[in-house]
Amino acid sequence: MTRVAAIDCGTNSIRLLVADATVSDSASGAGATGELIDLDRRMTIVRLGQGVDRTGRLAPEALERTFAACREYAEVIKAHGAERLRFVATSASRDAENRDDFVRGVLDILGVEPEVISGDQEAEFSFTGATKELTGRADLDRPYLVVDIGGGSTEFVVGDDHVRAARSVDVGCVRMTERHLVRDGAVTDPPTEAQVAAIRADVEAALDLAEQAVPLREARTLVGLAGSVTTVSAIAQELPEYDSAVIHHSRVSRERVREITEWLLRSTHAERAAVPSMHPGRVDVIAAGALVLLAIMERTGAQEVVVSEHDILDGIAWSLA
Repeated sequence: MTRVAAIDCGTNSIRLLVADATVSDSASGAGATGELIDLDRRMTIVRLGQGVDRTGRLAPEALERTFAACREYAEVIKAHGAERLRFVATSASRDAENRDDFVRGVLDILGVEPEVISGDQEAEFSFTGATKELTGRADLDRPYLVVDIGGGSTEFVVGDDHVRAARSVDVGCVRMTERHLVRDGAVTDPPTEAQVAAIRADVEAALDLAEQAVPLREARTLVGLAGSVTTVSAIAQELPEYDSAVIHHSRVSRERVREITEWLLRSTHAERAAVPSMHPGRVDVIAAGALVLLAIMERTGAQEVVVSEHDILDGIAWSLA
C-alpha cells in the first residue's frame, strides 16, 4: 500500500486527492488491479484560466488564488503523510505565455514542479480514473466513450480495458462562457439566442474535429466527468445539497439533460445560484457546460450519460501507484 497525493489544476478549479493505493497482479493475467481508498478529496474554484482565451496570459489575481489553494493543500498533504505527490496542470497553463510564473510558484509551495500535460495525456488519465471500477459491470456495454468537460477543453476517449483513441478539443464551460456570453465584463443574464447559437457552432466544430480521431458513435456507454456533468446530475436528482456518493454512477437521460440545459440557458444568475446543489463558482459557467454535454449526447446518439465522480484526479493517483 502506498499513500499518494494527486493534484489536478484545471482552468476553473484545482482539486486534491490523498488516498491509500493498493495494487496487485490480476489472477487472469489481464494486468494490475487495485483499490484507491480516499483519505481526503477536495476542490477549490480558482479560475486560473480567467482571461487566458483573450489575453494569452495568466492573470495575477488568478495566480494568487491558485497559490492560496496550493498552500492549503500542502498542509493537508503533510498532515496525511503522503509518500508521493504528482501535480498535473491542464488547459489554461498550456495556453499561457507566462506559464513559468505558475511553475515557479507551485514549486516553491509544494516542492514539485507541475506537469503541464498534453491533451492526450489528460485523456488517458481521465479514462483510467473513470473506468477502472466499471470493469466487469454486466449492465454497461463496452466500448466506453469517456467525456471530460473541463473549463478550457473537453477530452474524448474511446476504449475497452485500454484507450483506443483520444482527442482533446478547445471547448469548455469557462472558455465558451468568456468567448460568447460576456459583454462589458459581465455574463449576459440570460444569454441571447444568438449567443447560444455561437456556442453551439463552436461545439459542433469541435465535435467534427474530435470525430476525425475518435469513433464517437461506436461507443456503447457514455461516461461523463467533471463539474458540469456532475452538477447536471445533481439538478436532475433535485438534491438538497451536493452529494458525491449519490451523484457517482448516477444516470441521466438525454431528455432530462435537454430540459435542464434549456432551463439553465433561460435562467438568471439568481435563479441558478438558488439551486441548492450548485457550487457558487459554477453559477455563471454551468449553462455553457450543460450545452456542451447535450451536444455530445445528440451527436453520439447516447440515450443517457453515466456520471462519474472519479476522473483525471483518480487517474493521476493510479499513476503514482
